Amino acid sequence: MGYTHRLIALRHLRPGTQLLRAQLPGKAAVAPLYGPVLKSNYNHNVRSKSTYASSPITPRTPVPRVTKAVFRRNASTSTSTTTPSFSPQTFQAPKLDFRAVDAKWRDYLTNPKRESTGEGDGAEKKEKFYILSMFPYPSGTLHMGHLRVYTISDVLARFRRMQGYEVLHPMGWDAFGLPAENAAIERGIQPKEWTLRNIERMKGQLKEMGTGFDWDRELTTCSPDYYKHTQRLFLLLHRAGLAYRSEALVNWDPIDKTVLANEQVSATGHSWRSGALVEKKYLKQWFFKITEFTEALLGDLEKLGDGWPARVKAMQENWIGKSEGAKVKFKLSVGGDGAEVETFTTRVDTLAGVQYIALAHAHPLVKKAAEQRPDLQQYLKESSATEVPAGKDQGQGAAAAALPKRGFRIPGLMAANPLSPETFDIPVFAAEYVLDGYGSGAVMGVPGHDHRDNAFFKANFPEGSEVKVVIAPEDGTPDDKGVYTGRGILTPLCGPALAGLTSSEAFHKLTTTMDIATPHAQYRLRDWLVSRQRYWGAPIPMIHCGKCGEVPVPENQLPVSLPADVDITGRGGSPLELAEGGRWKETACPKCGGEATRDTDTMDTFVDSSWYFMRFVDAGNEDELFSPALAKKYLPVDIYIGGIEHAILHLLYSRFISKSLASTGHWPAPGTTTPHPAEPFTTLITQGMVHGKTYSDPATGRFLHPSELITAPPLAFPTRPLFRPAPDAPPVPPILTYEKMSKSKHNGVDPSATIERCGADATRAHVLFAAPVADVLEWDEEKVVGVQRWLGRVWRVVWFLRSQIQDLKLPPLDPPPSQGTSSWEDPRTLSTALHHRNPTHILHNLETLSPPPSSLPLLTHLHQTLTSTTAALSTTFALNTLISDLIKFTNELYSSVFQPSSPPLTTTTAITATRTLLSLMSPVCPGFAAEASTILRGAVESTWPTLPPNTLQTIQTLATSSTSSSPTSLPRKVLVQLNGRVKFTVNVPPDSDSVLEPLTSTTEFQKFWLGSSTTTSSSPINIDIGAPWPADSQQNRRVQEIIVRDTSSGGGAKGMVIVNFVVERVGPKRVGLTGIEVNNS
Repeated sequence: MGYTHRLIALRHLRPGTQLLRAQLPGKAAVAPLYGPVLKSNYNHNVRSKSTYASSPITPRTPVPRVTKAVFRRNASTSTSTTTPSFSPQTFQAPKLDFRAVDAKWRDYLTNPKRESTGEGDGAEKKEKFYILSMFPYPSGTLHMGHLRVYTISDVLARFRRMQGYEVLHPMGWDAFGLPAENAAIERGIQPKEWTLRNIERMKGQLKEMGTGFDWDRELTTCSPDYYKHTQRLFLLLHRAGLAYRSEALVNWDPIDKTVLANEQVSATGHSWRSGALVEKKYLKQWFFKITEFTEALLGDLEKLGDGWPARVKAMQENWIGKSEGAKVKFKLSVGGDGAEVETFTTRVDTLAGVQYIALAHAHPLVKKAAEQRPDLQQYLKESSATEVPAGKDQGQGAAAAALPKRGFRIPGLMAANPLSPETFDIPVFAAEYVLDGYGSGAVMGVPGHDHRDNAFFKANFPEGSEVKVVIAPEDGTPDDKGVYTGRGILTPLCGPALAGLTSSEAFHKLTTTMDIATPHAQYRLRDWLVSRQRYWGAPIPMIHCGKCGEVPVPENQLPVSLPADVDITGRGGSPLELAEGGRWKETACPKCGGEATRDTDTMDTFVDSSWYFMRFVDAGNEDELFSPALAKKYLPVDIYIGGIEHAILHLLYSRFISKSLASTGHWPAPGTTTPHPAEPFTTLITQGMVHGKTYSDPATGRFLHPSELITAPPLAFPTRPLFRPAPDAPPVPPILTYEKMSKSKHNGVDPSATIERCGADATRAHVLFAAPVADVLEWDEEKVVGVQRWLGRVWRVVWFLRSQIQDLKLPPLDPPPSQGTSSWEDPRTLSTALHHRNPTHILHNLETLSPPPSSLPLLTHLHQTLTSTTAALSTTFALNTLISDLIKFTNELYSSVFQPSSPPLTTTTAITATRTLLSLMSPVCPGFAAEASTILRGAVESTWPTLPPNTLQTIQTLATSSTSSSPTSLPRKVLVQLNGRVKFTVNVPPDSDSVLEPLTSTTEFQKFWLGSSTTTSSSPINIDIGAPWPADSQQNRRVQEIIVRDTSSGGGAKGMVIVNFVVERVGPKRVGLTGIEVNNS
């Protein structure tokens, strides 16, 4: 014989509070909660085979302290309950076909202009709300990260439409970029053809998700209709002095003769395509002068307040990199010409400890010296060839490890410390660690108080050279590496004027009284290099004339279009140089009419995405970037949603463009008041990544392909996959982790395939439910079934209510007042509850309509759910708890409708609660909610429910003034959990002496205890110690715990424990007692 589960104990709340005798089911052993079974008069008539039950029951985890008892010590006489007006026990709803619902409503949902949006006669009368998700690069197919971000934005947009806002929710394509060129090289296809094909495919996927974007505002950055205005933006910045051309270092491939992006250079400094050692080369490049707005970009972060995540603001602040310090000039001895070099330091108090000056390779003094020094030229060439590109991990490779120490001492060039201006005893070096473009490109080296300077000093000065220590710690504790980097007291080496001062006192004296240094703030941020020597980007609208110099293309000649059918090889510089046999770049100078050439560089794709949110407000404007009037109406973006990986550059560049256009009077226009000064995004939501199930070989770490997994072995764990390390090896379990989705890890998930299997609405809801918005989402498709079950319960409620009202002849909506005042049960009230635009309209007249006491608990939960859902969609963006709250409300509604032993729930209450639930679900599951609403009332819910602010107080007043004049007259909501999971919820009569007796009489409990196929009765079940639990289906668990909780206070699954049953898996000949697993709900 096999195993079964048998009841071994029934335990009450705690020793101090006894169960009433009538509450004991049959013959039961009674124990204090998580304590020994009591031997008292309450364990009457216990069968002999359970007398061993005096052993203690020891919990494995702490038990939460319960502050008060939930039992009635002086029970009043039992009162009869009124049977509900409907009999739902055997009701069967039609099958819910998720795919059919998707197909039916897709066209409606993907065209939001068809949807009715709140009150008001026209959009011009509505308040705007601009919701934008970061537009995608058309790589070919959407991934689960796209599904997550566009689900979030679609949910928020639908919510605001239901509130009556004029919502902007546009979509476009960030279509320029290097991947399209790589595809052209690999596949022999033009970038335009590859890109447009991908856009068509991805647009179809977006519609499969049920997203509702404003497709009439769609834009594509590679379209001439768009990059014409990107070029117009470039010219505007050029006129304002914010776009300029200058020499800059680039990654140069000496074999392919082309410029490489940082991501095209390996960690060892080699070209990804040719394998050549990449060189650093100076080329003329175009820049945007972002440093003009450094203070505004930094200072305005604080003005964004809580609208932006603190993490993102910190990342931007660190990237801008403000350093407070001072400028110091050192005289140079170069043939006695009196030259100077200016340095910046944050530690001017260490000035006396300067032992060398380090210059960037691009510093004019280094370039001048190199003209006369072949050995310096050789050093610079070798240095540029081994330099690791910016943005790479400089901890990789021997060359990277040597970077901070390499330098070249410039012979004959010495500097004098301002503290002794006539003594030229400080050598000058060209040093790799000094960044070109940061300050003046010169650093004063203080090896006694800076680790980097100390390492350089040891590598470039004779062994044994003395390091000057000019700052002593106030407590006398030196640095653990022998280099003191803190502030302290200046030593006698600083001279009589400074010795003995603190670091702060020395800073003040050097920058005021002695006038040796000038206070200054330095920034790490450098101007934005926008030139790219590639084809697939917006051509820079400038012309180079031998006579007139750099000349802007006249605006009436825009766009400067990309040539078609260009041969892209990735070699030989910009493809535009040779386009059309070299004829594309030939043109006439707009000023003099002479021969000239077009600029053959294209713009960084970040330029396209730095202003697209502005173009959306006036996407059809052919003559200007956007209409100032429309920009004033719609900007800034109210909610911007995207990945944390764009927290720095994209957001920083967008903020720069906004402030640039503010300085030129475009947006915001002069005198315009905005929430934040020239800030493009009021609220920023950064969603976490989506990780996929990843299986690997525990022995080798090799990632396993799904085809290698054995998903249905004839073993004990049918849902746990196995694999064979070798063809003839036995199956073993792999290591399961959740990793970032990638092809190499074989863990990618196709959103379209998931939607095909599970339905769009269930997939969307699970994406929101599985994790908080900002956290990593560990995707597991098997868990979507939980959301499907939830939708199935709502589906059954809707069809049952339709069966109750379909034959009713209801009066017209909102009859004139002369026809009399309605009551809660009046047909006119039911008509209003069913057909009024606002699902909660009748709750605005609670005092007049006076709902029965049996409706008040559900109405209280309705109020709580509406409040929490509205907050989640408007302020907290806790979308996972939003789904949780909707599920909890569904469970109570379902129990109230389908529980025949509960007090009467009127049809009016059920209709109001169901319509409210469907409205709250509409942003999340729009297709399902539309179908269900149409089934129930013949129309889609299009208005967000509203309630007066005193609704909850009114419900409480009605409860206390009911027949028993006490809130305890309301029915008690009781839920049953199995191993911590809620199985069902029922209402128990408020005045009954017993809790368990009416509970065990319910259909839900009888099917739970006896099995779903059992015929139920109205008699309580006699549950005896040692009796089997017939319905148990979890035979693999040794111990089961069934907990009954009272949630009348609205505590949900955290309600007070009434009793709990303990059942143990045993064989046919023995009933034993063991410890239990406790779930602290």
